[in-house]
Amino acid sequence: MKRFGSLRRSKKKKEQDGLGSRNQSEASCLSASGLSTPPTTPTHAPSQPVFTQEAVPSGPERPDARSLSRFISTPPDTGQRLSLPSAKPPIASSSPVPSNSTSQPVYGLFEGMLEKLELDDDAAEPESDIYMRFMKSHKCYDIVPTSSKLVVFDTALQVKKAFFALVANGVRAAPLWDTEKQSFVGMLTITDFIIILHRYYKSPMVQIYELEEHKLETWREVYLQATFKPLVNISPDASLFDAVYTLIKNKIHRLPVIDPVTGNALYILTHKRILKFLQLFMCEIPKPAFMKQTLGELGIGSYRDIAFIRPNTPIIKALNVFVERRVSALPVVDETGKVVDIYSKFDVINLAAEKTYNNLDITVTQALKHRSQYFEGVMKCHKMETMETIVDRIVKAEVHRLVVVDEHSSIEGIVSLSDILQALVLSPADGCKEETMTEWNTTAAGFQFGTEASVPSAGT
Repeated sequence: MKRFGSLRRSKKKKEQDGLGSRNQSEASCLSASGLSTPPTTPTHAPSQPVFTQEAVPSGPERPDARSLSRFISTPPDTGQRLSLPSAKPPIASSSPVPSNSTSQPVYGLFEGMLEKLELDDDAAEPESDIYMRFMKSHKCYDIVPTSSKLVVFDTALQVKKAFFALVANGVRAAPLWDTEKQSFVGMLTITDFIIILHRYYKSPMVQIYELEEHKLETWREVYLQATFKPLVNISPDASLFDAVYTLIKNKIHRLPVIDPVTGNALYILTHKRILKFLQLFMCEIPKPAFMKQTLGELGIGSYRDIAFIRPNTPIIKALNVFVERRVSALPVVDETGKVVDIYSKFDVINLAAEKTYNNLDITVTQALKHRSQYFEGVMKCHKMETMETIVDRIVKAEVHRLVVVDEHSSIEGIVSLSDILQALVLSPADGCKEETMTEWNTTAAGFQFGTEASVPSAGT
């Protein structure tokens, strides 16, 4: 039987080390717009923190220094900088393990993050739910960096200024603060920008009044039309398993972490952030058998009716596909069926950055020439590649999906971060539930039909 020990430092000590030192980055954005001050929330430090790393014992199962350094220094997609506790050598147990013991100790990479995991020698292979149990043993607070950037918008801010602020701060989403209610009421994302353009764009000659003049609160009233729902958020003390479940169940890509006591927003969790955290410790955790199975064998991803566009597709038509098909990226396929590029929702924000959203009749190819970030090309994979390879590739590439292609680079499907987390974390959980229910029904049936034969008579 495997079990995880305590997997994080005490919350009190972590708050003393760095949590209280976070500055408030969104205040400058709001004050520049003449808005009321939102609640005190942790924000970006004035300078990027310097991460020091102590020596880690060498071994074939340890992650190399370069991959660890990249994980620590690379900012997640919401603009926050990543920081984890400094690496320390594992501390061996003071008591020796008996020679006849049925378990062997495995020590983690970080003291307090992954301590001792007992492995059953009798088990032929690790259980398929090991990643699920790993997620349940970590809290959302474990993944919140000591220093990060968090941008908050007041609902009285103009829509156009809000999207310009997203671009200026290099983030993809921001919580919305309602001054009257004194609480967070929603999230502003690039999807909102796409919906506004999709709904109100007429032609290059007609100005989009709703984008130029509306405030965020007005847009919410028009778009939601009195169907206001509470903001989906999560407590820092909730498990990462709960975070994965909430993200996938609600079909959202960003989950704000809000302190239930103070009401302060601490961080925004994403699929990318969670999978990167899990992948860092994968070399420390025994791999289940399905990690060696291929993508085709596991059936992970979407392979039917894949939405795609052509190089000469107008931007407005691409936006229509985003809204109608509810996808986050569109592979660009040429006349031969070969995947030549990809147009994602994040690329749409460049229209706001360059203030070219009034002309959406240009082609996708023309729009992609103005990418704000270096583009390494379409990240692809094949059905015959193993799950382990797929996870490593999507994490190292820091993308949200891989395009599944055949030997001719023709599109076959899409594998997203949510597909991978579903397979690693949630699907084993569903299997455990079914197995538990089967055992319970078998036990109940035995009790119901076997009681008379098994209960001894009074004279015995």
